[in-house]
Amino acid sequence: MSPSQEPVFPEYETDTSQTSKLLRKFKETPFVPIGMAGFAVVVGYGLYRLKHRGEMKMSLHLIHMRVAAQGFVVGAITCGVLYSMFREHLMKPKEERKTD
Repeated sequence: MSPSQEPVFPEYETDTSQTSKLLRKFKETPFVPIGMAGFAVVVGYGLYRLKHRGEMKMSLHLIHMRVAAQGFVVGAITCGVLYSMFREHLMKPKEERKTD
């Protein structure tokens, strides 16, 4: 990009390091990384429990693990949406609510 051109998305191009981009995204949507981490924990625990499943069939154990992991992710996304709605609509100053 030449110096005379303006960036298309200047707010995204000012953050050059991956760490600063990740921290900014985590502040904007904190429940997405929490959902991803929870998914990884549930899958890891399910794989650990795989050898101690007893008489349970492998397919049934994998189905239970998948349902638990998906449930955690859906719950985290739902909490994130509710948090965003709360932050945008209830935490606004009263002056901004009157003009909307």
